[in-house]
Amino acid sequence: MAEETAAARPSIWRVLQRRPLAVIRMLGPGLISGASDNDPTTVATLAVIGSTTGFGLAWLVVLVIPMLVVVQVISASVGTVCQAGLEDVIRTRFGAPWALLTLLLLLAVNLITLAADLEGGGAALGLLTARPYQWFILPLAVAVGALLVWGSYAALERILRYVMLVFLAYVAAAFLARPDWGRVLHATVVPHFAFSSAYVAGALALLGTTLTSYAYVWETISTAEERPPLRRLGLVQVDAGLGMVAAGLIFYSIVVATGATLGLHHRQVQTAQDAAAALAPVAGKLATVVFAVGLLASAVLAIPVLAGTCAYVMAEAFGWRASLDERFRNAPAFYITLLLSLAIGVGVTLMGVGPIQLLFFSSIAGGLGTPVTLALMMIVARDRQTMGTHRVGRRLVAGGWLVTAVVAVACGIYLWQTFVPAGHAAAIPVAFLLT
Repeated sequence: MAEETAAARPSIWRVLQRRPLAVIRMLGPGLISGASDNDPTTVATLAVIGSTTGFGLAWLVVLVIPMLVVVQVISASVGTVCQAGLEDVIRTRFGAPWALLTLLLLLAVNLITLAADLEGGGAALGLLTARPYQWFILPLAVAVGALLVWGSYAALERILRYVMLVFLAYVAAAFLARPDWGRVLHATVVPHFAFSSAYVAGALALLGTTLTSYAYVWETISTAEERPPLRRLGLVQVDAGLGMVAAGLIFYSIVVATGATLGLHHRQVQTAQDAAAALAPVAGKLATVVFAVGLLASAVLAIPVLAGTCAYVMAEAFGWRASLDERFRNAPAFYITLLLSLAIGVGVTLMGVGPIQLLFFSSIAGGLGTPVTLALMMIVARDRQTMGTHRVGRRLVAGGWLVTAVVAVACGIYLWQTFVPAGHAAAIPVAFLLT
């Protein structure tokens, strides 16, 4: 029972009540991880859901928020206690075969998602300049690579905190779209589900695109980089939880905004221009510009996290020196891997594969990978050998196992719909799953 008391000591709510100023000062890794979950593929997915189901899945968006909080709090706890990223922890605890499997699954989904998000950032710049989006993919990748290699990640993190404020445009859109708040409230608190392709695809896509592996893997990495003392474990958990609550608010706002505009007129989102119409209540004729800025902000947040995650997991798997605070000459293999991941992402986009197809392939990789990494993290969280007296509490881990089961079932349904001939009609809408 001693370890249970120790694990329960840094209560999240107690920390919030007693040390609110300390929480505000240390906000960073959790917010960045949460905001990176709101990447261009997630924005597109939520816009599709709002345009096809209206407010019908608002209740599921709300239910997803505590699921995200549970996963991020557990990952932050693992990173803090182990002082290592999840890949390194798995290699130490389970051995090289499991570490290699985790590495391959993470790289598969991360690289394809990175390509899709580079296209999303390029599309945003294309909307802003009225030029083909392909022109901007390589410059965007080069700019991100230069910032990560020659810049300071601490400075970049401070910048990214302000970039997150751009997402408030979606919150404003949810109010200024003037939705029927009675319908929104009813759809939020009274679950409704129709077994149509739009609802099934939307539900699976929502679970997949939000409960994505790179967000919680990055949480362990960034927390380990910060190296907070164990006495601050409660503060780290609060940061992780608040990051996902903030992300969930944006998710909900996008669904309400698109449901009140595109969904009201039964106009399905197919392109970035379609989704831009959802922000018309905010900016009128400038809706495209506002949407493009939000889309670009989400790309700027997600691309460094995706590229950084690829480099860190490779470094942890092979024992390389790794840190975004190191100079290139001190960690050459780490930085070469980071740049190579960006180059692969650009290469995939130049193959002429459209965003929907990219998301489709990423979905398959994520569908196989996310439940595996989640399950391994849950085992680690309760492992006495790894976590010592700071094992994550039984209730929290039970919640984590429930999330893992939900994601596994969603993945199974998705893969069945993808590969069973009768399910091919729903394959394209579901292509946003687990990106």
